[in-house]
Amino acid sequence: MQYRRKSNLLCFILIAGMIISFSQLYGQDKGSFSGGFVANGNIFIRDSLIGAAGIPQYDQELFGSEVWLNLNYRKSGYDLRLRFDAFNNSNLLNPNSSYTDEGIGYWYISKQMEKLGVAVGYIYDQIGSGIIFRSFEQRPQLIDNALIGGKLTYKLGENWDARAFAGRQKFLFGRNPAEIKGVSIEGFVNLADSTSTKAFSLAPGIGFVNRTLTEETIETLVDVIKNYTPQDQIKPVYNTYMLSVFNTLSYGKFNLYTELAYKTPEVFTDPFQTRITILGDEVEGRLVKEAGTVAYGSLAFADKGIGITLEAKRTENFDIRTDPTLTQNFGLINFIPPMNRLNTYRLTSRYSPATQLISEQAIQFDVKYNPSRKLGFNVNFSNITDLDGDLLYREIYTEVSIKKKRDWLLLAGLQLQSYNQEIYEVKPEVPLVNTITPYVDFLYRFTRKKSLRVEAQYMLTEEDFGSWVYGLAELGMAPHWIFEISGMYNIAPSKNSPTDVNGESLKILYPTLGVTYINKSNRFNVRYVKQVEGVVCSGGICRLEPAFSGVRMSVSSTF
Repeated sequence: MQYRRKSNLLCFILIAGMIISFSQLYGQDKGSFSGGFVANGNIFIRDSLIGAAGIPQYDQELFGSEVWLNLNYRKSGYDLRLRFDAFNNSNLLNPNSSYTDEGIGYWYISKQMEKLGVAVGYIYDQIGSGIIFRSFEQRPQLIDNALIGGKLTYKLGENWDARAFAGRQKFLFGRNPAEIKGVSIEGFVNLADSTSTKAFSLAPGIGFVNRTLTEETIETLVDVIKNYTPQDQIKPVYNTYMLSVFNTLSYGKFNLYTELAYKTPEVFTDPFQTRITILGDEVEGRLVKEAGTVAYGSLAFADKGIGITLEAKRTENFDIRTDPTLTQNFGLINFIPPMNRLNTYRLTSRYSPATQLISEQAIQFDVKYNPSRKLGFNVNFSNITDLDGDLLYREIYTEVSIKKKRDWLLLAGLQLQSYNQEIYEVKPEVPLVNTITPYVDFLYRFTRKKSLRVEAQYMLTEEDFGSWVYGLAELGMAPHWIFEISGMYNIAPSKNSPTDVNGESLKILYPTLGVTYINKSNRFNVRYVKQVEGVVCSGGICRLEPAFSGVRMSVSSTF
């Protein structure tokens, strides 16, 4: 550990020195230098009534923080980037635990030489929509799947590019052991002739990825599998190969994206398969060996105030990780697009479905219609099942927007949901959560600098914690201040809600008070928060988080 810290410090000094040296290398022409700073802090205030207790932050640590500092420099085809990360009693990695460490979280150096591009370091990239490979960052959940290695890009022609990459996946300040290699070719073909008034083009691509497990990982798998009953035993393989073919077809006002992906048979953990232990007990979760496929398509149409999007997806056994024994969001080397609407209101986003990698088929249909600048309509429908047809998630979302010049804006609508809590939150033998949620969002501008935004939402359900009501008032005083007060109230609690000493379900208020100060590129925020247990999602990647009670602070700045 001490050696790694010294190596991180040396790396930081070396790359920071390179950035400074490059910025001074060419006299007055110093290129482009930029950066950013983000810091979060949490003060944990114990509240055993809502379940905010029993973990280190509430019991003894009381404070946690995260810090990120980015430095970027570009000059004459060179691109240098560096990021320092620090965590102190942080609950981002695991909401039920504490994580402390610091070091170089990211560095990257690239150079473009006519048709050839060379890059080394921590690489963020994807093939197609990410189904066979995507290295990315989701900071709210401390997901950082950067590829530590190298990448080559080459322009094959005016509209064609090829790239190749190899490395290992980042995990915190170390790396996951599996080796990842990939190549892809992408292009653009204009099919419209000079006399055509309609755009007509193709943007095809093909990608290939190989993941190689280490000998230590294979030995671990063998040790696990040898305890299985004979009918459940399988033979792990070192190499897994993935192929993806994708294309974007554009014609006039239509746009069609399609992607097909295949994965060779490999070992992975299926959390829904059971196995029999040597003691004769039945346990959920078992290593299996299967090939995998994904088919995904998206058709979009836009014309004169109307936009229509239709998506469909089928996923079977496409769980690809650096270590097959990993579960949840750890070790994933790919990303499968979610098939539900990205909701932002507090109650409409309370139940969000995580993308299922083993068994999922889904459709989503979205229509936006704006007959004028003052009036707009939006209807969204999504339906997600497993491959056996069992319902996982269904949502009908409607919204109407009415605008009066610059004076005010009204958004109102209704959401209907069915949510499989047994699958998404691993809560056995619970019923589907069915909700009806009307909502209103009203923004009124007193002057060009002063505005008031008010939200009101009500969720009707008999499942989980029961029905909720939510209200928010947000006062904006441009260009510096935003004041917020909100509350989420368990107006009709169920038997699953927190109870008093007599076992009676409690009607609990979860308040939030916050203030934000903005000065040019600097933003400061302080909020007192009491938050109910629930699922937190970011781009289709979700996890169940416990209740929170305390003060959250953040600082962000760009330069």
